[in-house]
Amino acid sequence: MNATSDIAVVVDGVHKVFGGGGADDVTALAGIDLAVAPGEFVSLIGPSGCGKSTLLRLIGDLLEPTAGTVTVFAKPAHQARLDQDYGMVFQHPGLFDWRSVAANIELPLELHDWSKADRSARSAAMLELVRLEEFGGHYPRQLSGGMQQRVSIARALSFEPRLLLMDEPFGALDEMTREHMQGELLRIWRETETTVVFVTHSIPEATFLSNRVVVLSPRPGRISSVVEVDLGDRTDDTREDPEFFRVATEVREALRAVEAGE
Repeated sequence: MNATSDIAVVVDGVHKVFGGGGADDVTALAGIDLAVAPGEFVSLIGPSGCGKSTLLRLIGDLLEPTAGTVTVFAKPAHQARLDQDYGMVFQHPGLFDWRSVAANIELPLELHDWSKADRSARSAAMLELVRLEEFGGHYPRQLSGGMQQRVSIARALSFEPRLLLMDEPFGALDEMTREHMQGELLRIWRETETTVVFVTHSIPEATFLSNRVVVLSPRPGRISSVVEVDLGDRTDDTREDPEFFRVATEVREALRAVEAGE
């Protein structure tokens, strides 16, 4: 990657301080430098309170850095948000109970004045992508937690963003559903070729999903280490692969090191 235009996300010297300049100010992040390539899947992991979600929100222009810059596809983060380069998925699906599944998926398109026919066609394509073709007329309360998160992912991808930001989207799911959703996410990621930045507390999840795992230190969050992951095409058998255990151990040791202050 020799030019900024060849990089999906560039975080350059970013600091984030919460407060008004008084003694009670909290420095959440300090000196963050990170580059994410187009089509890459990068996970952020670290101790609670280390600033993982804060960094994700800075990339998504939900927060502004106190110092430093965030660039997305060679644009300031704010412009990238205006240009709909982002899709966002959070731990809670955030679906509207009074709208059908299809109508929930269509909401961002409706807000951007897509025609009814185009919205309908796009929601149908998204339902097929997340394998919920038969549930467009259902309501969120009629779906399981994992199905609701698939709808949330479909909604986030409905306007074809180049970057998907995900903040512990599977944290509230049971273990088997979580593993299933991880496989589904990887399938969708491969099919859409979207760049993903993913926040998680789970070492196995970060290892299974990612090209790289970025380990953050306790507050103020700094990038302590970056673990490269090369597991090829991930399947259920990947979780039994010795290389999976080796990489997970490397991530675990990196986390132990930052928690011990090494």
